[in-house]
Amino acid sequence: MNRHLLYPQHWPVWLGVGILVLLTRLPYGLQLRIGKGIGLLLHKVAASRRHIAEVNIRLCFPEKTNAERKKLVRQIFIDNGIGLIETFIAWFRAPTYLASKTEFVGLDKVRTLVAKNKGVMLLGAHYSMLDLAGSLLSNELKLSVSYRPQDNPVMNYIMERNRARLYDECLTRKDIRSFIRTLRNGNILWYAQDQDFGRKNSVFVNFFGHPAATITATSRIAKAGKATVLPITYFRKEDSSGYVITIHDPLPIPTGDDEADARLANEFLELQLRQHPSQYLWLHKRFKTPPNPEEKKGLIYKR
Repeated sequence: MNRHLLYPQHWPVWLGVGILVLLTRLPYGLQLRIGKGIGLLLHKVAASRRHIAEVNIRLCFPEKTNAERKKLVRQIFIDNGIGLIETFIAWFRAPTYLASKTEFVGLDKVRTLVAKNKGVMLLGAHYSMLDLAGSLLSNELKLSVSYRPQDNPVMNYIMERNRARLYDECLTRKDIRSFIRTLRNGNILWYAQDQDFGRKNSVFVNFFGHPAATITATSRIAKAGKATVLPITYFRKEDSSGYVITIHDPLPIPTGDDEADARLANEFLELQLRQHPSQYLWLHKRFKTPPNPEEKKGLIYKR
């Protein structure tokens, strides 16, 4: 650890981390209630993030009434507040901690391919229990993960240190060569393409009926790595009694058409989110980059 991470300007972050680590030692049901409370607090005070979620939900669920959309946005904050607690459970508790509360579906699809020395790309998304799902899955499979480094240096150090104990490799999202190597060696790569990374290396395909910048790297990595693309979903049960992690049937990616591939992935994600609309990171500016290059980025989110 770099010594500068211990400088006074970072003490508030360390204090917050310490509190969250202590919370992971409480009874599970109490942890969920505290996560809900964190989410409700953020719903009240995080006005800019609430506005982003409101814009996303208005765009993606126009069939809902204003009252239904407000209720959904509130639940999104609750589920992401619980997701914050679950992230620290993943980082600071044993991977087996919640294994008894987890139902796995379709693991045989991965195991069959790996037994044949074929690479597998698990195409995930930023559902609220992302890190906990990875921790739970590490009990069953050896896998590598891609990630984007955190802007806050303390949080990035904590994230990298704790993910390293769970996975074979933690690869930054720009390390395409390592992705391909991992897949060609017959291993598993967990990857996500569902955030707006700008116009470069992206195509604009519909997501809930609106053009969204969607990266094309999925197709290129799968093709170069000779991998099978299996979508993976991970959701908290509605009664909060546990989790369901599902490996779905393969998507026909790559098809040879980047736009068609991006559309396939977006359509699959949209289907999942219509079933579990609140368990997703709607706090991200998914439609930040406009199709028109002359239009200012993020304009759709301006108040």
